[in-house]
Amino acid sequence: MNIKPSCREVHRLTSEGMDRPLSAVERLRMRMHLLVCEGCRRFGRQAALMRRAMRGTPTGEGES
Repeated sequence: MNIKPSCREVHRLTSEGMDRPLSAVERLRMRMHLLVCEGCRRFGRQAALMRRAMRGTPTGEGES
C-alpha cells in the first residue's frame, strides 16, 4: 500500500464512504490525496450531488 493512494482508490473510497464509515487510515490517505488532486475533489462533489439527487427521487416514478 502506497502512502498516497491513486485516483482510482480515492474514487472507490469516496463511494464506499457514502455507505460505510471509513477507517482513520482511509480518511487520512484520502485527505492527503485530495490536497493535491482537483479532479478527485471534483469527483467527490459530483458523487455527493448525485446521491442527494437520487434521495429526492420518488421510488417507482417514471417506470412502466
